[in-house]
Amino acid sequence: MEGFFYFPFTTLLVIFISFLIVRASSIALMMTGLDQKRSRFQALSAFTGTGFTTKEAELIVNNPRRRRIIIWLMILGNAGIVTVIVTMTSTVVVSEGFQIPINIVILLLGLVVVYKIATHTGFLQRWDVFIENRLLKTTNFEEEVTEGLLHLLEGYGLIRVIVKEDSFLLGISLNDLKLSEKNLLVIGIERNGEWISVPKSDEIIKENDRLVVYGPLNALKSTFEQ
Repeated sequence: MEGFFYFPFTTLLVIFISFLIVRASSIALMMTGLDQKRSRFQALSAFTGTGFTTKEAELIVNNPRRRRIIIWLMILGNAGIVTVIVTMTSTVVVSEGFQIPINIVILLLGLVVVYKIATHTGFLQRWDVFIENRLLKTTNFEEEVTEGLLHLLEGYGLIRVIVKEDSFLLGISLNDLKLSEKNLLVIGIERNGEWISVPKSDEIIKENDRLVVYGPLNALKSTFEQ
């Protein structure tokens, strides 16, 4: 009877810890600027070794912080899956007679308990807050990356518009451009080697100005490709 309950409970413990790791990693990915749905999907995909698509993978491989998170998830995921397989197999191997159905029942009931805990709103909120507070204390998550915050891979972008002497922009104010009506925003102007951050609406556009404009790619193209 020695070790009768050891392997079933070890299996359940590994599964529960695996859930906590995936949940924590999804929060870490969100803190790099990735949205919630993608973060959870990518964390689960990396941990299980499945589910990557080309576009989704680009969001990860192009960012060093996300790559580090995914690498650790892959390592821990492989270790966790192997551990679960070994412990579940050992449960069957070391069991004899009536022990086999009892261990199976323990595993099934344990999985139900783990699922209930893992989907309990109060528990999830406390775990998420704990992880966020821990990550905020590290230097790795002080700032979020640009492409995630600006959704540059989802139809939005940044362009630099150079104002030449024959440009339709020359001599008019930002307000006259009515860019807000097209969901466009001038986030800065490069002028004579200086940077004008978030220029005011009455700012007059001058020759050789370089406007940095953010907004939907189709609106950027239709407005400035003239």
